[in-house]
Amino acid sequence: MQPAILEQVRASLLDKRAALGQWLSRTPAPARAIRLGPAAEAAVTEHLDHLGGYIAQADSGQLGLCTVCHDFVDSKRLVADYTAQVCLDHLSPEEASRLEQELEMAQVVQRALLPAEAPDLPGLQLAAFTRPVQIIGGDYFDFLSYQGGAVGWAVGDVAGHGVAASLHMAGLQALCRAIIPSSSGPAEAAERIQRLFVHNSRYTTFVSLFLAAFDPSSRTLTYANAGHNPPLLVSSDGPSAASARWLHPTGAAIGLVEEGTYTEERIVLRQGDLVVMYTDGVVEATDRQGRPFDAARLAKVVEGVRRAPAGEVVRAITQAVEDFLGGGDPADDITLVVARVTS
Repeated sequence: MQPAILEQVRASLLDKRAALGQWLSRTPAPARAIRLGPAAEAAVTEHLDHLGGYIAQADSGQLGLCTVCHDFVDSKRLVADYTAQVCLDHLSPEEASRLEQELEMAQVVQRALLPAEAPDLPGLQLAAFTRPVQIIGGDYFDFLSYQGGAVGWAVGDVAGHGVAASLHMAGLQALCRAIIPSSSGPAEAAERIQRLFVHNSRYTTFVSLFLAAFDPSSRTLTYANAGHNPPLLVSSDGPSAASARWLHPTGAAIGLVEEGTYTEERIVLRQGDLVVMYTDGVVEATDRQGRPFDAARLAKVVEGVRRAPAGEVVRAITQAVEDFLGGGDPADDITLVVARVTS
């Protein structure tokens, strides 16, 4: 093993531990609860403990040593999974095949463009908007199909912004495009992405991610929410109190905890129903008095345009945020994806 590779992995682990530690100590409790979903804060502490153990192994030169032959595992594999402790030669044919496939997908990390426009999907009207706070940002959205042919979409938010966050975003997009088409549904995709993300030394932060699949024949929305801000589901009819529903996290953010488990939720939608997905740059935008735009204000804006086309809903929200900022600049990237059920 080249010393440079070990030092690269060690430096990445130190960066990751520092970033997670700062997030845990500085993030307000409500924001921590969203990112963690049903997981406990102790899961982050456990992840930090694991990181400390692997940093100690790197300090002593033991990181990446095979427990069978006591030689170092392949350097590319160690970069993709710093917990690797067995050489490929010592794995069963099934384990080796699965690992090689995962390594191949993990190496697909590269810059890719966000969709130029929302696709024309049966039974849905889609609209999207993104605005990075700097020239490039860490928000992500995409439109993809699952293994069985169900159409779907992803909305993600890398912790932080700027160049570093954009590089992580490009990696996340590559993973989603490699994994989702071969996954049966959002929960399986989230678990596979977490598995490839959490121990990869290229990723020194975490990502919130909302994955959805839509069956137009039954109008069924299936989703897994990995610590992402809860999307808003609004019915096209009925009073406000009865027509709004928040799609809360079903698992922790990708890379935030050591062991990520994700469940799926299914909702049968009706014609005219509206699903509004967003990143925290929307609800955390602050006015000149330091007050946040917040989720309640977002729900009020959406309620006023709940029967409008998806594009008009996006414009109403962005205009409301711009008015709320009072001419100031947002502090974080802003992304919106709106889906309306049609015939």
